[in-house]
Amino acid sequence: MGYCDWGFTFDALKTYHDSEWGVPIHDDRVMFEHLMMEVLQCGLSWSLILKKRKIFHICFDCFDYDRIAAYDAKDIERILNTEGMIRSRRKIEAVIHNARCYQRVRQEHGSFCNWLWAHSDGKTILYDGHADGNVPVSNGLSAQIAGELKEYGFLYVGPVTIYSHLQACGIINDHASDCPCRHKIIAGFPTVHIQRDQEKF
Repeated sequence: MGYCDWGFTFDALKTYHDSEWGVPIHDDRVMFEHLMMEVLQCGLSWSLILKKRKIFHICFDCFDYDRIAAYDAKDIERILNTEGMIRSRRKIEAVIHNARCYQRVRQEHGSFCNWLWAHSDGKTILYDGHADGNVPVSNGLSAQIAGELKEYGFLYVGPVTIYSHLQACGIINDHASDCPCRHKIIAGFPTVHIQRDQEKF
């Protein structure tokens, strides 16, 4: 059995690939965590983000968006002074700001997950050609969702970031054709085959 060409340089990366990446998420707290990890990753490597995940949990109350939305200036300083934390005030402020935007989506739709999954009719998307390695950095769907999130006020949510998030949260299955994770997801969740969608590489 093959695997995606991730170059597993440490155990946490392989564990993430095997147990999380692409598995459909329907829990709002978990969805917020994954989305904010993408926000924190902007300009950095995903390996670094995974290595700092425990620190993020400490800094952001395990990504409890209601608690984060109530953070103030003291919390920003606390996070900045946490050993091992990413030293980006703008990203920390963005996570707090995005928690408040996240609450607004939930208030309007009852659940952020329900709102996001409605874009794929509740199904995991299998795009033509992606399983063979023709995976874009963004597409029409990610651009659409990025635009809608920006209308809600979200920060650091461009089409590339959102495409990565859609892969991570299971809305798009971009595991390779010979990766056992791809077939496990297809067998366990509703899927839909779609032609390529305004893809950018």
